[in-house]
Amino acid sequence: MHRGKGMKFVGDSRVPAERKPNIPKDYSEFPGKTEAFWPNFLLKEWMVGAVFLIGYLVLTIVHESPLEKKADPTDAGYIPLPDWYFLFLYQLLKYKYAAGDYVLIGTVIIPGLAFGALMLAPFLDKGLERRPSKRPIATGLMLLGLISVTYLTWESVVTHDWEKAKTQGKIVDVSFDENDPGYKIYQKQSCVGCHGNTLSGGASGPSLIGTGLKPEEIMKIAKEGKPPGMPPNAFKGSDKELKQLAEFISKLEKK
Repeated sequence: MHRGKGMKFVGDSRVPAERKPNIPKDYSEFPGKTEAFWPNFLLKEWMVGAVFLIGYLVLTIVHESPLEKKADPTDAGYIPLPDWYFLFLYQLLKYKYAAGDYVLIGTVIIPGLAFGALMLAPFLDKGLERRPSKRPIATGLMLLGLISVTYLTWESVVTHDWEKAKTQGKIVDVSFDENDPGYKIYQKQSCVGCHGNTLSGGASGPSLIGTGLKPEEIMKIAKEGKPPGMPPNAFKGSDKELKQLAEFISKLEKK
């Protein structure tokens, strides 16, 4: 046999004798910039994703999630606050024509139009250019969305009452006998709406735990009120019930 001719032996018949590099065809639109999707491109994406995931896990370990007190459905003054990535939608619902009777506009129509426009951007601008200046429609929609989300998020942060939210969410460890006659009287009164089901207070009423007040002082406040939020004659019941309630509240102490 002559050199370069004849049979070639390999270990596996499925393995070609000559291996060609995994380089796709170089299209004329992007000369010299073509890259194989597998494994080159996917490997880079996987490495970036792995770095991001590790960094995110480190942050969750270093900064633990803040916990608030147990949810109280009777606290009508609680100030809610969603996670940071929903703050722009939360702020949108504070405006007149996106809340109340127009809540459908703020929750469905406006977000639907915004995200729908971003999804349609590739179909509205089919140019082959990569430079943002050469793709005005896609670039304009993206900049408009980015500016809107940034502004609404910033507005939500600066207008939120962080001090009051910190107070209302503070965990207060207290235990009391729910079968106590004073607590049963408390639940029947309007006190629950302001001071909460656990007596730890809310946005419209202070905590009743560890006040240091004597039963006589509590009874006086219930009858005469206490500015600015406690109106007079708020208690509706007999003097005996008021005394039981006052003695119950005076015995509450923080742990």
